[in-house]
Amino acid sequence: MRPQKIDDQTLLAGLKTVLASKGYEGASLNELASSSGLQKASLYHRFPGGKKDIALAVLNFVGEWIDKNIVNVLQNKQKAPKDRLLHALSKIDELYNGGRSTCILRALSMDSGMDLFNTELKGAATKWIDSFTILGRDLNMSEEDARHAALTVLTKIQGSLVVSKMLNDPQVFKGAIGEIEKMYLQG
Repeated sequence: MRPQKIDDQTLLAGLKTVLASKGYEGASLNELASSSGLQKASLYHRFPGGKKDIALAVLNFVGEWIDKNIVNVLQNKQKAPKDRLLHALSKIDELYNGGRSTCILRALSMDSGMDLFNTELKGAATKWIDSFTILGRDLNMSEEDARHAALTVLTKIQGSLVVSKMLNDPQVFKGAIGEIEKMYLQG
């Protein structure tokens, strides 16, 4: 068996870039192959189900990163809630390249992507909400207030990414991150 020419992390990062910028419908197999560094035949070999398998692999790849760097951090009761929040926010900033990157969850929720990936998208959103709810409870918020704050976090992050892209101004995203920090620490 020939060794893989491209490691999975590099491959999936390239595929994620195309899917995030073009969406499921807009991403062509030629663009996906080009971003991956593979020929289309090799891409089909790695992902026999085509574009849907590629998108699912990217969602899994991003989901694992989010679990490790955000969800597990927010839920780690060994650390002080403030430290968990600040660490998670720095990782959110990293994930979205300081507000310059499009969220893969948003990109795949457009058009037919929502029908194809509803379970995965809902699961990802639920993890974020549950993790920020736990953080809120650990900061002595009521269950209702903690859940409301968690929904606000997801809304601020997603909304600020869209507005940052429209205005070509990542400071909108940075401002939202700062507002989230204040909401939890000064609440």
